[in-house]
Amino acid sequence: MGLLDRVNQANQQRATTSAPGAPTVAPPPVAPPSNGAPAAPAAAPAGGSAPPPQQTATRQSQAAPAPPAAPVAGGLAERTGAVAVTPAFAAAKTAVHAKLLEQYANKIDVTDREFVKEKIVELSEDYIRTSGMTMTRPDRERLIESLMDDILGLGPLEVLLNDKDITEIMINHPKQIYIEKKGTPMLSDVTFENDKQLMRVIDRVVSSIGRRVDESTPMADARLKDGSRVNVIIPPLALKGPCMTIRKFSKEKLGPNDLIKFRSATPEIIRFLQSAVRSRLNCLVSGGTSSGKTTLLNILSTFIPAEERIITCEDAAELQLQQDHVITLESRPANVEGKGAVPIRDLVRNCLRMRPDRIIVGECRGGEALDMLQAMNTGHDGSMSTLHANNPHECLGRLETLVLMAGAELPSRAIREQMASAVHIIVQQQRLRGGPRKIVSVAEITGIEDGEIHYQEIFVFKQIGIKDGKAVGYHTATGIKPMRLDHMKAGGEELPDDLFVPTPEPKFEELY
Repeated sequence: MGLLDRVNQANQQRATTSAPGAPTVAPPPVAPPSNGAPAAPAAAPAGGSAPPPQQTATRQSQAAPAPPAAPVAGGLAERTGAVAVTPAFAAAKTAVHAKLLEQYANKIDVTDREFVKEKIVELSEDYIRTSGMTMTRPDRERLIESLMDDILGLGPLEVLLNDKDITEIMINHPKQIYIEKKGTPMLSDVTFENDKQLMRVIDRVVSSIGRRVDESTPMADARLKDGSRVNVIIPPLALKGPCMTIRKFSKEKLGPNDLIKFRSATPEIIRFLQSAVRSRLNCLVSGGTSSGKTTLLNILSTFIPAEERIITCEDAAELQLQQDHVITLESRPANVEGKGAVPIRDLVRNCLRMRPDRIIVGECRGGEALDMLQAMNTGHDGSMSTLHANNPHECLGRLETLVLMAGAELPSRAIREQMASAVHIIVQQQRLRGGPRKIVSVAEITGIEDGEIHYQEIFVFKQIGIKDGKAVGYHTATGIKPMRLDHMKAGGEELPDDLFVPTPEPKFEELY
């Protein structure tokens, strides 16, 4: 019998054995096992009068105890190990945590897990003995693990971060956490105890990379040790409590073969992109939020020869290049006084003096787009970046808008000529209905004519329909040969003509 069952049984026995005429004491509320609304209290009889205590006690003693609800097979609580937190458990955890900080605050070393666990076990046993509460062995182990997660990890989030099937964690407020599994969002049974516990986790994350979040700076971008992207927004901007979104990075680095295995691309597309990167064509990865742009940029970077010097510029360092000759630069926000900010544009300018062979800008969001185009046009061929856009046409329009944000009063034609000469390949990534992420277009910039930038699509993904709630289709070449085949051949990357032959539409059951 667990702690929760014993608390409920004790309350029931207390009500049953109460003396006649004595007021019936209602059992204390127990936190619901999920993020949903707590169950409504039982309605009083008509007329507003409560039944006599003897009648209440008789009914309770005669009523058969309700059998515990059987867990749903494969349910989220079963998969994540989430368990309801009772008031007694929460009180024990709070007391032990406070005692640990009071006695060993100056001695705790986060790298010495054995010491921390030893002290937690010692203080937990002491609290249970002095308070007179009873606790089963599983509850004691859960108490110790929960305290270990709070002190050395990220509290309740540890169970979600360790689940390799979860790709995103979305904390709407301390009592509501959504997760994404296999492209499908679902409500998690994991919750925080209160706002303070969530704020401790947030402070631990942002302070680890030298950033801060408070009422004067209520928004922040950060990252975890494994490179997972973190965004935080707290009150007064978030009305229901602190919000945090974590986009997890896979511990197993994805490669080109994984794109083929997941049907996100075809061998022909990968072969073409490999030749484009090796022959030093400038590439832009375009796509919407959570479409897989950064993952694809990481994969494209694996095609860069190991002897080349690469410099990355990012707001929060997320790229995980596998080469040795890599320098990672990260922007810095302003301090409390509003000084000391180093925007990503300054990083791009500075890296031009660091003798880079290739420059990789994590994401173009503002005026750094102009500096990136100038770098591509001044001897840093083979550079790459990502951009938020829905298709290649909108990608070009958004890139022009970002250049204008740099504040340079350049005529539109001058900007477009620079774009047409700097950008060679646009790879469009998209998250389709049902969750699958695919390369839906590989386009080549062909030049500028009558003031308009022209491009041609080399490969596309044709969506045919919906199967089992997911969009399905197939990849095919358009039949158009790239105009830069000679450039690729000169760089040692010769591609066969049959690579660009269109694929016949397969049967519906063969779509993916």
